[in-house]
Amino acid sequence: MQSTIDFIKKYQTTILWVIFIFVATGAIEFFSGRSVLGPDGMFGWWEGSVWSAENSQRVADAYTFSHIIHGMLFYAFLWLVVRKVPVKYRFIFALAIEAGWELLENSPIVIDRYRAVTISLGYVGDSVLNSLSDIMFAGIGFMIAKYSKFWVSVFLIIAMELGCLFWVRDNLTLNVLMLLYPIKTVQVWQSVGHV
Repeated sequence: MQSTIDFIKKYQTTILWVIFIFVATGAIEFFSGRSVLGPDGMFGWWEGSVWSAENSQRVADAYTFSHIIHGMLFYAFLWLVVRKVPVKYRFIFALAIEAGWELLENSPIVIDRYRAVTISLGYVGDSVLNSLSDIMFAGIGFMIAKYSKFWVSVFLIIAMELGCLFWVRDNLTLNVLMLLYPIKTVQVWQSVGHV
């Protein structure tokens, strides 16, 4: 009990900022019309199919791995550019970046872009639950990078990217590529097997 109290005292400011980021992101998305639990209104821990209407509506899905990688990359980037800033502030900044991405990703312009040029033809945006979970998983990725050796982080990123590539024919690299510079042959390849 005392160790919990000491932890809270030590990281009080960080905890308050993290709570603020989650509450603010959730409120902005909710008041922008995002569904809390997705179109079906049901809570779920996992959705394994990228073709399902429940994709991006649950706590976790195939794209959760991309958000873990976001956190790992944010850790590396912030270590490179502001390594003298205490880690707790870099952590807050990483979560804020991820929250900003979640708000942008769920804006009509990006949702329409996903529908037009990626395999996410029926994408309706994330539920509030999924967006907040994505931020949490980015935080987990940040912590993995902080407490792992560099080569472990690199190995994990490669494993997650290759795993998702073979599992769902999509990953962070392809997602960024297709969003910014769509390639028709990649889109056709990603759609193979979808009925």
